[in-house]
Amino acid sequence: MTQTFQRFVIFAEMRTGSNLLEATLNALKRVTCFGEAFNPYMMGWPDKDELKGITKAERDEDPHRLLAAIFDKPNHLPGFRYFHDHDPRVFDAIMDDRACAKIILTRNPVDSYVSTALARATNQWKLNETETPIPAAARFEPEEFRQVASEVEEFQLRIQHRLQVTGQSAFWLGYEDLRDTGVMTGLLHWMGRTDLEKVAPASDQVPQNPRELSEKVSNFQEMQTALSELDPFMLRRIPNFEPRRGPAVPSFLAAEAGKGLVFMPIKGGPGDRISAWLRQIGEVTGDLNQNSLRQWKRDHTGHRSFTVLRHPLRRAWSAFEALLQGGNAELRDLMRQVHRVALPREEDLPDLTDSRRAELFETFLDFLRRNVNGQTSLPTHPGWASQAEVLSGFSRFGAPDMVLRESDLEREIGWLASSVGIRQAPALPQATERFPEFLNDQKLRGAAKRTYLRDYVAYGFGGQP
Repeated sequence: MTQTFQRFVIFAEMRTGSNLLEATLNALKRVTCFGEAFNPYMMGWPDKDELKGITKAERDEDPHRLLAAIFDKPNHLPGFRYFHDHDPRVFDAIMDDRACAKIILTRNPVDSYVSTALARATNQWKLNETETPIPAAARFEPEEFRQVASEVEEFQLRIQHRLQVTGQSAFWLGYEDLRDTGVMTGLLHWMGRTDLEKVAPASDQVPQNPRELSEKVSNFQEMQTALSELDPFMLRRIPNFEPRRGPAVPSFLAAEAGKGLVFMPIKGGPGDRISAWLRQIGEVTGDLNQNSLRQWKRDHTGHRSFTVLRHPLRRAWSAFEALLQGGNAELRDLMRQVHRVALPREEDLPDLTDSRRAELFETFLDFLRRNVNGQTSLPTHPGWASQAEVLSGFSRFGAPDMVLRESDLEREIGWLASSVGIRQAPALPQATERFPEFLNDQKLRGAAKRTYLRDYVAYGFGGQP
């Protein structure tokens, strides 16, 4: 079905052909593209300091004023080009505007990068058929390319996500499409200009560097080697289907000692041990909410927030022990009947041998692997969610200043205390939890790593718990 839009935006990047697309659109009646209207360094085009009667200073003070001025063209189809590094303050207004057509123009990132490097080297950004290209070869800088490609990819994923959650569609164009009359005609018909029978691409611009890449890059062999080390298909990416977690602020503890400490406990870790230590050094406030914690932080200049990581295998064991004990009979029954953890009858639980406990723990680790990957009907309990996801949840309110490790607590806790002005902090209480020797079994260590690969990779955990 043909859509009728009132305005448009071209999401593009440098050297993707956006100048050619703009020239094609501006050759049509009642269609105007106002260049890079929100480029921080210029007003639409180079050497311009005003657009639609608005100066650069006025735009920088209030970009929405220029946005309204551009779109205020009745019986017309106005728009502009928008790149990943343009003024971010107008992005939400563009994406939320369903009357604004979203055109997404892409090009092979290597071609764009090399073309940009050549344009900078020659200062030749456009070429018409009467001009002669300036011969040059660019140097490929791997680190710069990775940074630019990453920023562009992140921006495109952000656009795609917003289109999905708002139920909108976009018109996707590749660099090669820009000289295709059929595609250009289809674009304008999609935007509602069905009165245009045929839309010819602009003919006043020609490709600047139609040579092979090997002729345009001075260190072509080095570029090939650098590109071979990239992972464009994300083959090494760790799949993550774990549900997003909230910040869990009510579980935080705020201690008055020194300049103030905020403990952000990860359930299943040494929280009781840290809580006891905090109560030895001063008054502790719990049952916080986001508003009260923000106020506490305002009142405690120089405070530090921290959390403590536990080795994933030990943390999984703590979750298993909690499952076997207490008032979890209904959950244990669900494990037996649905989730393939063959726990013995309730009356036989106290008499489990170490070998039997090790067998059951291995099947529990398999359940955890399926659970954190969204393959079971049970919600992911905070006591066995990955620590990487728990920390991500914290960051939705405020990431901790310090991430300590249980294995190094005796050394790190003293440094933490001194950082907020506590000169003689008490020793950390002795650990009361005991972990069985069979946790060092190679099979259990391997099962834990498969379950919590995100944690092992993110925080450098080794096999030894």
